[in-house]
Amino acid sequence: LLPLAANGLLNNSIHVNATTGSTGAGVQPSATSHHPWRIGNMSHYKAFEHQHMGEIIQSLGQLQNGFDKEVLFIPNRGDFTRGIFATLYTKVSKSFDEVTALYKNYYSNEPFVRVTIDSIHLKLAVQTNKCFISLEQKGDYLLITSVIDNLVKGASGQAIQNMNLMFGLEETTGLQLKATGF
Repeated sequence: LLPLAANGLLNNSIHVNATTGSTGAGVQPSATSHHPWRIGNMSHYKAFEHQHMGEIIQSLGQLQNGFDKEVLFIPNRGDFTRGIFATLYTKVSKSFDEVTALYKNYYSNEPFVRVTIDSIHLKLAVQTNKCFISLEQKGDYLLITSVIDNLVKGASGQAIQNMNLMFGLEETTGLQLKATGF
């Protein structure tokens, strides 16, 4: 959503559905993080009131002054260990070509972000520091799909990337990881 917010294009409600693997449940074991419960199962939790809602709205507001649109966030527990598969949709007033160009431009200097119009899947990102973003549009609706590995890009890899920047190292040092799903 950041490229849209940076260009003042978030003018409608936003619908987010994100499914996380069991490692996204934190370090404290619970009934819903136990693999026998998760295998062949899926459920949602903290619908519309997830603890990260404040951060999401704050980040969008920092990029788009006066942002006050409804963000409907449904987090899900998935039947996999690592990763986050997120789908978001909202109405946009730009053509698909304009939106695609806007996204590619916004992330052009980000070595770990890949923007595509092709379909994506979780195994592209697992065990890497990459974030894949796929765009589709039907009429006024823009569908944004993203995949990351929550343990690498979502945690340790992001920390290393930040450290590299802080110490003046090449941003990608130690992070040229290959997905092991293939």
